[in-house]
Amino acid sequence: MRVLVTGAGGYIGSVLVPKLLDQNHDVIAFDRFFFGTGPLDPVADHPGLRLERGDVRTLPHARLHGCDAVCDLAALSNDPSGELSPELTLKINFEARRRLAEMAKSAGVARYVLSSSCSAYGRSGRQPVDEDAPTNPVSTYAKCNILAEQAILALDGDGFTAVAQRNGTVFGVSPRMRFDLIVNLMVLTAATQGRITVLGGGRQVRPLIHVGDVADAMIALLAAPADRVGGRIFNAALANLNARAVAMLVRQTLNFPVDIVIAPDDADKRSYAVATERMRQTVGFEPAISVEAGIRQVYQAIFDGTVEEGPKTRTVEWYRFLIDANETLRDVVLDGKVL
Repeated sequence: MRVLVTGAGGYIGSVLVPKLLDQNHDVIAFDRFFFGTGPLDPVADHPGLRLERGDVRTLPHARLHGCDAVCDLAALSNDPSGELSPELTLKINFEARRRLAEMAKSAGVARYVLSSSCSAYGRSGRQPVDEDAPTNPVSTYAKCNILAEQAILALDGDGFTAVAQRNGTVFGVSPRMRFDLIVNLMVLTAATQGRITVLGGGRQVRPLIHVGDVADAMIALLAAPADRVGGRIFNAALANLNARAVAMLVRQTLNFPVDIVIAPDDADKRSYAVATERMRQTVGFEPAISVEAGIRQVYQAIFDGTVEEGPKTRTVEWYRFLIDANETLRDVVLDGKVL
C-alpha cells in the first residue's frame, strides 16, 4: 500500500514508519517536524519513503491522491500539552483531523486509522472499561480526541473504512524519545538520581503499552477486514497499573537501590483502566513487549547514551519553548521588517 503517515516524526510515528517500510509499503511521512527530522534519519534513504514537511491543517487535497491508507498521528500530544493553547489544540487535534478524513474519503483512500487515546475515559477508576463505556474526559486533549473519533467514524462506509485506536500510556525507546511518560520518566530518575517520585499518592491507574506495540496494532488495523473494524474503536493496552505499582516494578526490574518517594497530591486527577478483548478477538492482536522489557530497554539506552534527556524529550517543555520563540519573533517584526 501507499500509506500517508501524519505526525510521522513523533514518538509513535518514528517507530511506525520503519515498520511500514519493512513490510514493503510506500510511506509518505508528513509532519511539521517540530522535533527535527532526525528521528527518521535511519530510514531517510529508503526508496519507499517520501519525507514531506507541512502543517496538517493545510495539507492539500492532492496529497491524498494515490494513497491507499492514512495513519493519522498528527496532534498536540498528551493532556498537559493540550492545555497550553486549548484553541490551537481544537484546531489541530479535532478540526484538522476531521478535514483530513473528509479529504481522504473524497480522494478514494480505502483505510483510515486514527491514533486516539484512552485518556477519553478520564476518571473511570480501577475497573477496566471497554470501548462502549461512557467517556469522561477531563482535558482539552481528551475532549478533542473524542470529537475527532465521532467525526471520523461517522464517515465510515462507501468504500472508506475508518477506525480509531485508543492507545494507553506509551512507554519504551523511540527515535523521538519522550521522558514525560510515566514509565520512561521513572526509569530516567531512577537511573540518574536513584529516586522515583510518585505523585498523587500513587493511586492513579494507567493502561500501559510499548511504543512498538502501538505501531504494530495500527498495522494490524490497516490489514484487518473492513467489515470487522470499520466504524469501530479499539483499546490498545497491555496492563493496567497504578503509579505506585509502576514505581515498584521499575525498582524491582533495575535491581539496584532506588528510593521511592510518595507525594500526597497531584493536579492530574485522571485514573482509568481499560479492557482490550475487542482488539484481541476482532483483530487477533496482543501486545508482545512487557513493561519489564520496556524498563530494561529504556535503562540500557540511557546507560549506552543512545538516548539523552533534553527539552525535546519533554513535550510540554518543548512546545512552550516553541510558543515563546514564536511570540518573541513576532515582537521583533514590524510591518514585515525585522527590527
